Amino acid sequence: MKRQWFLVGLVALAVVALCVIAYLLFYGNSPADNFASSSEKYGIKLTEQDRAQGSPNAPILMVEYAAPTCPVCAHFDMDIFPLIKKNYIDTGKVYYVFRVYPLSAVDVAAESMARCLPKENYFPFIDMLYHNQPKWDPDGNVIPDVRGALVQMGAVAGMSAQEVNTCIDNTTEQAAITKIGQDAQATYNVNGTPSFIVNGQMRVGASTWEDWQDYLNTMLAKK
Repeated sequence: MKRQWFLVGLVALAVVALCVIAYLLFYGNSPADNFASSSEKYGIKLTEQDRAQGSPNAPILMVEYAAPTCPVCAHFDMDIFPLIKKNYIDTGKVYYVFRVYPLSAVDVAAESMARCLPKENYFPFIDMLYHNQPKWDPDGNVIPDVRGALVQMGAVAGMSAQEVNTCIDNTTEQAAITKIGQDAQATYNVNGTPSFIVNGQMRVGASTWEDWQDYLNTMLAKK
């Protein structure tokens, strides 16, 4: 029986690894230029710490505040974002910035791991976490050992258990991630996830691809 469960675990990890490879193939060639430190556009301050996709010269600046443990954020990442990327980010119409708004210490831990990775691996790792929320996210799932589950996610990204623990326990990174959430609340009145700031305008909550398409096209029409 133990051997059977071991084999099941190997298969599950293999599936996760294939998802990461597929993501890298799809997203690997996308530009990810960042603004220089302290630059500003549409009243949004952008820094070298931001993780972004697209051209900074795009007419639309779209900042997403999300949490790795947020199921609505996962839905957006898996079902809507790929379409936005294909139709707006990759075509030079949208510059997309992703920021974590931590809802719990688990979000801080997950983001700490993501920021330990090379920049080009940041988005694939976040995407993998969203696709595998039931395997590590204790919110709504039975996860007896959350850190152990995150170590397993890190292993798929090529991180050792020691590296994962070092990243999670980095107090400087913890403080920086927490501050991003605090600044979002104080500066832009963000109080939940997902929240989007598009050309300085707040857009909150769940929506469909059709909603986003209409919204972004309307924004573009004003340019």
